[in-house]
Amino acid sequence: MNNYQFKTEGVCAQVIRFGIDDNNNLHNVEFFGGCNGNLKAIGRLVEGKNAEEIATILAGNTCGNKSTSCADQLAYAVRAALKKKAEGNCNCENKDCDNEGNSCCHCHD
Repeated sequence: MNNYQFKTEGVCAQVIRFGIDDNNNLHNVEFFGGCNGNLKAIGRLVEGKNAEEIATILAGNTCGNKSTSCADQLAYAVRAALKKKAEGNCNCENKDCDNEGNSCCHCHD
């Protein structure tokens, strides 16, 4: 499984971390910052689901008067991660990202 970390833009959550397995299913989605209960619920709802399907469902979701939301940022992060995975660009300076030897990709700074 490849693990990803994504720095969000324009939302309360600052960082999203998640894994994508060999079948392109999402795992261990965690948001840091933001609405704790709602974001934990998103993580539970998407666990084990196809990453592209989840990105399609969540893309374009807004929060209040913002043009994005934490869910929309997850969609963006997932699509960026799938692109990196497909290109084979999953190299990270910290190979022990999750202390289990799985690789870690940063979708963007």
